[in-house]
Amino acid sequence: MRKTFLPELKDKARQVVFEYLKARLEDSEEVVAVESDGPDRYMIRIAGRTKDFLTIWFEVGDRTLSYECYFMPDPQENHEALYRYLLLKNSEMYLCRFSLASDHDVFITGQIPIEAVSEEEVDRIVGSIYHYTEAFFRPALHTGFASYFKRKNRGREGETGQE
Repeated sequence: MRKTFLPELKDKARQVVFEYLKARLEDSEEVVAVESDGPDRYMIRIAGRTKDFLTIWFEVGDRTLSYECYFMPDPQENHEALYRYLLLKNSEMYLCRFSLASDHDVFITGQIPIEAVSEEEVDRIVGSIYHYTEAFFRPALHTGFASYFKRKNRGREGETGQE
């Protein structure tokens, strides 16, 4: 059975998301930007430790709040190993999952029912995406771009005279 669209739920979700993001910009040194791209789309940009920045986009729909964060570009190699790693990590993730875009870039995505949107839930989403990016980015990057990191490490060894 399909639920009826309730505009007041969508309005409340818009307000909750935008107010939460604005508050984080004011009270968190890690949050470097918050923007709105229309009445239903909001962005928060956070400075990371493992990854320089992560940008989370929220989109308020009629029945869901969707969110996505660019994780990494299309891997150059080891696709099977990388996708296996990410799929295994999906089972550990709360409210999120790894997804591939049509250009094969990797995103962290998710959605919740519009009725579930609250400041606490938006905070859990932002915190979860931040945690998963910090925890999984480096191993994923080193798998999908292994040759690049091998060349980079060889260059460092050559500079220091190590073999």
